Amino acid sequence: MTDHLLNGWRDKALQFEDQLGTLVIGQTDAIRHSILAVFARGHVLLEGNVGVGKTTLLRALAQGLGGAYQRIEGTIDLMPSDLIYYTYLDNNGKPQVDAGPLLKQGEQLATFFFNEINRARPQVHALLLRTMAERSVQAFNRTYHLPHLLVFADRNRVEKDETFELPAAAKDRFMFEITIDTPTDDTVLQDLMFNPRYHDTDRLLATLPSGQLQFDALNGIAELIQSHIQSTAALKAYALTLWKASHRPAEYGIRIDDVDMAELIHAGASPRGMAYFIRAAKVRAWLAGRDNLLPEDLRAVYPATMAHRIFFNPIYAYRNDTLMPAFISHILQHIAAP
Repeated sequence: MTDHLLNGWRDKALQFEDQLGTLVIGQTDAIRHSILAVFARGHVLLEGNVGVGKTTLLRALAQGLGGAYQRIEGTIDLMPSDLIYYTYLDNNGKPQVDAGPLLKQGEQLATFFFNEINRARPQVHALLLRTMAERSVQAFNRTYHLPHLLVFADRNRVEKDETFELPAAAKDRFMFEITIDTPTDDTVLQDLMFNPRYHDTDRLLATLPSGQLQFDALNGIAELIQSHIQSTAALKAYALTLWKASHRPAEYGIRIDDVDMAELIHAGASPRGMAYFIRAAKVRAWLAGRDNLLPEDLRAVYPATMAHRIFFNPIYAYRNDTLMPAFISHILQHIAAP
């Protein structure tokens, strides 16, 4: 019975992934990681330049999940209370209070999109952090539960003025940090430029059926996936070594030119990050039609799960954009898979 149920959901997931690929072209990796996050029930941080399809992808995901969708724009003057309620004067000039984006849809809220999260103040990050961790929010002397909530946030890589770097604790609540770059394939670029299909986002998204993945069933399906996919002792040891290498790379033979490996790491990946790492890898194995984890599952999700959880010492932090990909690549190359 379980196998039949999971097989049916796998077909749905892969069909939805294919549909997303026709809407947001040239972003195969970002789409795959988004699907992994949905079925692993993990929040996602997107980073990329302007106009590369981040918002289109998130709107398409929200539409496919069904349920309620809310969005807020990160601004310098955004306050934590703006997520919970807003006040206004009614037609009679009397003050009124209405529910904000986190509360407006109640338990039907499935997707919350925080646009340009790095423009919001740390106080806003703190409230969002708690909501992501607990899938609930305190307001008006009561607790509002958000059992199906997935948070997708994006940040603009180009503009740095009036922005706030996300603290380590906030980054750690995101399962993935997914980089969305401009496609490099000329055919894709020409299609984006000249095909009218991609010039009207609302019309494009109208071609996608709504509610294909039944948002209120995903928590149960995610639990089934995690219990269904098995791991060998050798694979568990491999995963543990990948984690340890993020803390003490020199002990595992990791070397990068012009870098003192003993001075590189300020903090390695957290235990929470490793739990997310395994959850995502199991979903990948499930999508591949297997009931067991393989090293290729771990390697496929390691960069997106680990890179935003590893912090370099200040002497190297300014080179993060170039050093981090090299560091992750060296770990995967030097740690032998079983």
